[in-house]
Amino acid sequence: MLETNELTRKLRTLLHPQAALIVYAEEKDNHNTYSNNYFVEVRDIEESGRMGEGRPVTVEFMNELVRGYSESHSTTPYGRIPSNLLWCEPSKGSEKYIWYNPPQKRMMFFRDVLKIESAEYNLPGVIYEAGESWLNVYAYKDKILTDKTDLFAAPFFNVTGASVCLGSAKIEKPKDLTYANLLEYWEKKFWLTEFSHLGGGGNPTKSNLVLVTKAAKDKPFNLEELKPLNKLKLKDILR
Repeated sequence: MLETNELTRKLRTLLHPQAALIVYAEEKDNHNTYSNNYFVEVRDIEESGRMGEGRPVTVEFMNELVRGYSESHSTTPYGRIPSNLLWCEPSKGSEKYIWYNPPQKRMMFFRDVLKIESAEYNLPGVIYEAGESWLNVYAYKDKILTDKTDLFAAPFFNVTGASVCLGSAKIEKPKDLTYANLLEYWEKKFWLTEFSHLGGGGNPTKSNLVLVTKAAKDKPFNLEELKPLNKLKLKDILR
């Protein structure tokens, strides 16, 4: 489905007819059914709106038409597979991507009500699980990920269990939908949103999340604060 601003842009763009495809088929049995015998011609459309002389459609023309249409309407990512991508299911209606970030320092934004400075904070390892319109996040401790890696509640606001409340960040999906751009899009959706509230499960850390977050500003994140998530392991979401 088109985002509202994208649809508005398309409506404001005046499109001009360039050509018309005409398909001829042999009718059979007088039941409005047609044989598999087809002939396709293309007719250029002049500025006046009149169609020009028909000519047979070439394979090259059809390939170019399909390529252009597919690139502008495709929702399937393509290109180089990022090294941190663990799982990929691009089928329409069943989309699912799982990837990770190693422990790092990252910019975080907070609503004033939390009384936490918007700044860079040290984070544990983070695993993302995204579909067409949803995002889950988990934390992990292992230095090397395996099927047996334990998953922990992500120590962040706006998360209930693993489910992210996608809030204020207005990020559009990239037109050039490479795998790298798709993962970057989802990470921006999460990290550029202002953290504003605890999820439905309360503190996802053993201590108060406000204090845990503030402590990670100037020193490594305390992994002992992570809470196990229903004995969940990495292999349980890689399916």
